[in-house]
Amino acid sequence: MSTNPDFQRTDDEIVSLLSQWRLGTLGNDELRKRIEEIGTAELAPGQRGAVQELLVALANAFPGERDQLETVVSETAQSLAYGE
Repeated sequence: MSTNPDFQRTDDEIVSLLSQWRLGTLGNDELRKRIEEIGTAELAPGQRGAVQELLVALANAFPGERDQLETVVSETAQSLAYGE
């Protein structure tokens, strides 16, 4: 299925990036940069807070560090999926 990112919702775009990170196709820095490029203005307040927590965790993570980020990524994905 092909989608045009110009018409994709912000939460869907970020969830897609989180999935790519989980698969190992995106690194920590690339995930952080791409989320920052998308922005969070269109997200609900709870979603925005979850993404901000993730961005802080990514900024503080060492290159290649994944174990400590798994929980934050999962919580962020849940928040985005449920509109919290």
